[in-house]
Amino acid sequence: MKSYDAIVVGAGPAGIFAAHRLAESGWKVLLIDKGASLAERKCLSRGGLPCVKCKTCSIMCGWGGAGAFSDGKLTLSPNVGGRLGEYVGQERLQKYISQADDIYLAYGAPTKLYQPDPAFADEVRGRAVRAGLRYVPSPVRHMGSDRSVDVLKGLFENLSPKIDISLKDEVLDFETAKDGTHRVMAISGEYSCRFLVLAPGREGSAWFSELGRQKKLTSAINPVDIGVRVEVPFEAMKDLTDRLYEPKLHFTSETFEDAVRTFCVNPRGYVTTECVDGLVTVNGHSFRDRRSDTTNFALLVSNRFTEPFHDSIAYGRHVAKLANLLGGGVLLQRLGDLEAGRRSTPERINRNVFAPTLAEATPGDLSLVLPHRHLTSIVEMLKALDRLSPGIYSRDTLIYGVEVKFYSNTIKLSAELESEVPNLFAIGDGAGVTRGVIQASASGLVVADAILGKK
Repeated sequence: MKSYDAIVVGAGPAGIFAAHRLAESGWKVLLIDKGASLAERKCLSRGGLPCVKCKTCSIMCGWGGAGAFSDGKLTLSPNVGGRLGEYVGQERLQKYISQADDIYLAYGAPTKLYQPDPAFADEVRGRAVRAGLRYVPSPVRHMGSDRSVDVLKGLFENLSPKIDISLKDEVLDFETAKDGTHRVMAISGEYSCRFLVLAPGREGSAWFSELGRQKKLTSAINPVDIGVRVEVPFEAMKDLTDRLYEPKLHFTSETFEDAVRTFCVNPRGYVTTECVDGLVTVNGHSFRDRRSDTTNFALLVSNRFTEPFHDSIAYGRHVAKLANLLGGGVLLQRLGDLEAGRRSTPERINRNVFAPTLAEATPGDLSLVLPHRHLTSIVEMLKALDRLSPGIYSRDTLIYGVEVKFYSNTIKLSAELESEVPNLFAIGDGAGVTRGVIQASASGLVVADAILGKK
């Protein structure tokens, strides 16, 4: 067996940033991911063709993880993007967010920062309150999907001479010896290490949850985020997106008092698909040099399950499976059709004042897919958003479904993100710790510093 100081499983932002910091200290590191290199990550659906449900999704897996082809937004606030602050504290989290941001800047992220002046932030906060919403001020650095790839290329070129990187590989299992060292069994072979870092990403959340069950690790059930992707004319949100880029808005639904939030706002962006374990879900991107006439964003409803139900991932998969069953992939419905209680048809979509940017989406009826509770909460938030920014709640507003964010059940972790198994750490979205690129990156730095302090 080849021996390493540390093995990192997952080459998304969390895994890359952990490996980057360890490599800076001259550590012998192996980084494993089931996906391919950036150059090999090809997806037909990014070119407008239907998703063919590859066994390993090139949008979700590989160097850079799901963040590689995301909108490339770095939200530099400790108040959004995950639960990392619950472990390390808000002040320490802000320090790590700043460190992660500095690394992105060093590899070519744009220096421009979308940060509203205090007067405009106060204005938006007041408008949001009157609409029944809560505005969370968040500085945003926008890379765009294309520049994100350039930054990740730079990170790969810097790291590949310093560490071993095994792509198109997969960890099958691991065993921990009495002395705290780990034996890792992968498709490519067996390896040993003192420190093992699991950074599975959202695509690996089910794998991570199952691993926790097998190892009998104490776990807590994470919420599941289920919702839709909304598309409106660019002008409907222009006053917000021009100065904030991504307004973070939270809402408590009137009927069920569920938590609903905006996520991944893409001014002049494009609605896209992604595939998780054979299920096609919807997402959104924007680019540096390619612009549409629309803005899209997700509306996500969070539900936390209690006894006796434990599998929030299975619940999210079931909802996504219904959409795939009825539409062969992503379903699309005009808001006017949803209000009228009828399915959208190609003819009704063609009469819209703007065309959908995801042409492959199947016109249909989302009320046959989303639970009544979720759909009611989403419609109520759309009405609230319209009070904040008139034009959002329109008969021609397009709703794509479903968007599901899979986060695994969180295992018990220390303030340094170390598990009950000595020298075993868990980081990133797939471990249920974070919910976005910048906090995932920061979690990698947290664990790397913890490991460096142990040697």
